[in-house]
Amino acid sequence: MLLDGKILVGKGENPVYLLPGMANRHGLIAGATGTGKTVTLKVLAEGFSDMGVPVFLADIKGDVSGTALAGTDGEKMRERLQTVGVDPASFKYTGYPCRFWDVFGKGGIPVRATVTDVGPLLLSRLLDLTDAQEGVLNIAFRLADDNGWEIIDFKDLRAMLAWMGEHHREFANTYGNVTSQSVGGIQRALLALENDGAVDFFGEPNLDIGDWMQLAPDGRGMVNILHCVELAQKPLLYATFMLWMLSELYEALPEVGDADKPKLVFFFDEAHMLFSDAPRALVDKVVQVVKLIRSKGVGIFFITQSPGDIPDDVLAQLNNRIQHALRAYTPAEQKAVKVAAASFRANPAFKTEEAIGSLGTGVALVSMLDDDGVPTVVEKATICPPSSCMSAMDAAAKAMVVANDALYPKYKDAVDERSAYEILDEQAQAEAAGKAEEEAEKQAEAEAKAAEKAAKEEEKARRAEERALQAQYKAEGRDKYGRTKMEQSIVRASRNTAKSMGRQLTKSITRGLLGNSSKTVRNAASQFAGNMVSDLIGGFFK
Repeated sequence: MLLDGKILVGKGENPVYLLPGMANRHGLIAGATGTGKTVTLKVLAEGFSDMGVPVFLADIKGDVSGTALAGTDGEKMRERLQTVGVDPASFKYTGYPCRFWDVFGKGGIPVRATVTDVGPLLLSRLLDLTDAQEGVLNIAFRLADDNGWEIIDFKDLRAMLAWMGEHHREFANTYGNVTSQSVGGIQRALLALENDGAVDFFGEPNLDIGDWMQLAPDGRGMVNILHCVELAQKPLLYATFMLWMLSELYEALPEVGDADKPKLVFFFDEAHMLFSDAPRALVDKVVQVVKLIRSKGVGIFFITQSPGDIPDDVLAQLNNRIQHALRAYTPAEQKAVKVAAASFRANPAFKTEEAIGSLGTGVALVSMLDDDGVPTVVEKATICPPSSCMSAMDAAAKAMVVANDALYPKYKDAVDERSAYEILDEQAQAEAAGKAEEEAEKQAEAEAKAAEKAAKEEEKARRAEERALQAQYKAEGRDKYGRTKMEQSIVRASRNTAKSMGRQLTKSITRGLLGNSSKTVRNAASQFAGNMVSDLIGGFFK
């Protein structure tokens, strides 16, 4: 509830307010399950929306969606309002402008980020990689960046790793050694993550953080609700998403210093999932972002069961604190209560440590920063009721809100532009075509050499056969026609005799036919005819 520009959180001996100018100093909402943390979260979110500040919050159990619907009056609500000093008759039940999101695209507008945007550090944590595998992943990102191969989704990263495995000798001296074992380990981790559904988060169009910082037409801040019922079952992906979003906010927003009110307030539910088994480098990253994002006008509220779930370096940055009941049945729980009590500025009216264990549902220990940035004395306060519905929105009504949202068409369908996968696939096809052409040339060259060799062998065989035949003829005394010397002599004699007789006979006939012709003519004709007959007869004796 917003009163005089301040969020009325609750009332103890005195009303407790959250000042808008101190909201970017971050905060903590802690308490055991069922003690009222979700109601407190909704009260703060509604107050920020009323002052025109966009809000982002995670809906782990699915019940925060009721923020879009107006609450209903009732006896318990009126009693609670009277307890916190609000006239029930003047209290306005109203729904708030909500926009629903979902990493898996089922319960809201799809939320996507590119693999490059997430980066090797968060991705290594998400994949639970070893130091050696994380080093290989860093090389992959650096190689892709140097070559202009954008890594958008998992198939881009898979293609990049496969290429590195095949070409590691080419860049080992420049980027470092890459082993097939490390590449294989990363590929197996990616496969497991894909089977877990995380692949839906990586791709385009990637989220524009500016779309989470919009106002409704009535001037209230948009309440962005991330549907996390399924995502919460995948703690690593949930934590990675939240860290990515904080990093994006830090990088995208300009410095504003201490503004009158924040640009965006971020509620990180189930915050313990962010730090569970987290490596020191990742915790340092969170600490850095939490410290520096304040100057960008962003307030962060962590919601968890115990302050001990959050590292001390981060806890020290959370100045606005709301502590619901903690039950101390074990030594570890008793220690957690002491830690929580020690974080408050003591109130002489009660012992903080004892109060934490005796708080009822909807009652909390509250300490906020005053105008000077000093924590107020802790108050045992009854938390204000929210103006919106306490229960979840009907699934069909929620689906209609999502479908009619102006941003839904922008993010509805995934886009697969040309990136590392396509580039490396084209290179692989070109290399394959080049190898095929080279193999074809080698084959043609081999066939030509074989044909030449065969021709030489054939010529060699022909000559050998001819030499053998000549040797045989020589051994038998034959000429090239295969006749013996005696046969050749008989044939020559027969041919010469036949030719001579034919010539004489022809001359006689020619003289008889020409009769009185001149002697010269008769001799010439006789000689010509005789030669022809002689040649014809000689031809038969070859």
